[in-house]
Amino acid sequence: MCRLFGLTGAPRRTRATFWLLDAPDSLDEQSHRNPDGTGLGYFDADGRAELFRQPIAAWEDRQFAARARQAQSTTFVAHVRHASTGGLAPRNTHPFRQDGRLFAHNGVIEGLDVLQAQLGTAMAQVAGDTDSERLFALITREIHAAGGDVGRGIAAAVRWVAANLPLYSINLLLITPDDLWALRYPETNRLFLLDRPAGGQPLRHSDAAGATRVHADELASAPAVIVASEPMDDHPDWRPLPPGDLVHVGAGGQVTSVTVLPDPPAHPLTLADLRPEAATSQQQPH
Repeated sequence: MCRLFGLTGAPRRTRATFWLLDAPDSLDEQSHRNPDGTGLGYFDADGRAELFRQPIAAWEDRQFAARARQAQSTTFVAHVRHASTGGLAPRNTHPFRQDGRLFAHNGVIEGLDVLQAQLGTAMAQVAGDTDSERLFALITREIHAAGGDVGRGIAAAVRWVAANLPLYSINLLLITPDDLWALRYPETNRLFLLDRPAGGQPLRHSDAAGATRVHADELASAPAVIVASEPMDDHPDWRPLPPGDLVHVGAGGQVTSVTVLPDPPAHPLTLADLRPEAATSQQQPH
């Protein structure tokens, strides 16, 4: 199953190295089970979106490790891919960038011909073959229709998808330089949140020999909110997001949540309904 990772420490700039490379269940570790692509998105000091994407596994990509150690940002989004729709190419690798925002998705949406008809001229935003990038284009269009209100735009887009398209899951992350949004829908795929205050439990991991290392980087002493497809360390405060809830984390770390999809999808898909490659991509870890 593809894995999502998002982090915000806004307005403070920081690094996400621990979670990307060093945590007990880091994104690098997760890429051994999701080898079809690796992507990292963040913002430079002027608020410009930066993307690093390769259609190979993070664990075998030295460039990913270098970016993970060097990148500083107020917000991050990263993704390791187990392909379900679209070939192995940079254009199909998450995250995606539109209108200065960054987006990643885990799930399967079908009926792409219907979605493309709904998008109309907004298909110009789409460069690749994935359902995920088309979902992002719909969100981008709805944000514009909502006068730039990102939360309203996400809600409008996912409500249309849930009412009109066959879907297995539309777990998603969207970031700007100041904000992070996350949605889990429906309950088929997991998504977790950790609201980590400054000065809390140390960041630690154990190496192959069982020796424990404590990390004292910026994140060890600064507040941060992390969203991920599975708990990435043994911190006791990881909590699952309720299905249908759209979570917003603003600058300063305030977490709010609103239920935007209270009902099941109109056309739900099960693993048995999916193409074999899509079903394999959505298998939960053991």
